[in-house]
Amino acid sequence: MYMDAVVIAGIVTVLLMIGFFVGVGIFVIKDQKSHAAKQDKLHRSGHGS
Repeated sequence: MYMDAVVIAGIVTVLLMIGFFVGVGIFVIKDQKSHAAKQDKLHRSGHGS
């Protein structure tokens, strides 16, 4: 297979984008769980809407 610098740069770019979106997804899931725990405590104590 022909590997030019442009092909390698393209593969690296795609891998970095995938890594970025996976990282953002993990952050969102963790953040959502922590906010859900806080909301659950507020609802149980009778505060909030």
